[in-house]
Amino acid sequence: MFSKRLGWYRDIRRLFKVSAEMWRGFNLMRKMGPCVTIFGSARFGEDHIYYQKSREIAGKLAREGFSIMTGGGPGVMEAANRGAYENGALSAGCNIQLPHEQVPNPYLHISTTFKHFYVRKLMLVRYSQGFVLMPGGFGTLDEMFETLTLMQTDKITDFPVVAFGSEYWGHLIPFLEKTMIRFGTIDPIDLDLIRVTDDVDEVVAIMKGEASEEHFEG
Repeated sequence: MFSKRLGWYRDIRRLFKVSAEMWRGFNLMRKMGPCVTIFGSARFGEDHIYYQKSREIAGKLAREGFSIMTGGGPGVMEAANRGAYENGALSAGCNIQLPHEQVPNPYLHISTTFKHFYVRKLMLVRYSQGFVLMPGGFGTLDEMFETLTLMQTDKITDFPVVAFGSEYWGHLIPFLEKTMIRFGTIDPIDLDLIRVTDDVDEVVAIMKGEASEEHFEG
């Protein structure tokens, strides 16, 4: 009986902590306006081509009136926030507590840190009208496929998802075609949910042409 009560107490405590994180995120991120979220690796330094391209993409999107949101850390995230910051756009970061602390980058107008990955991802999806996926690791793939799943299942309205860097993402579409479609685990039409490009201006054009204001269910 004691263990059941202790488990109930822990669940209630967790519920309140998660609710508090969500409420804090909602209060901060609803200020974003038209927004593009840019994901990618924290491991690219300032001299890396994908850092430079992330900064360029964010800068051009900023000049088109978009706010920029990222995971708030270094690498691609810093580059994207920097591009927005330097071009007068609202720049936001949703950081995450990790065993090896990820420090928020210095190019943020709005910054908050979450304990729970699922709350963080909720904010990054709910307040974005488009995603740019730069090369990244497991976290970027997680965000990519969660977003595509939400679109595939009509939990969010379709909005543009662009993977930048064919050298990095070039094997992704063939895998989807030759494995997932072949085995019937996705439909051919699902490939329309994501595009791969090496053209910065194409990324901006896609976001301008297809980003919508409302897309999230609930």
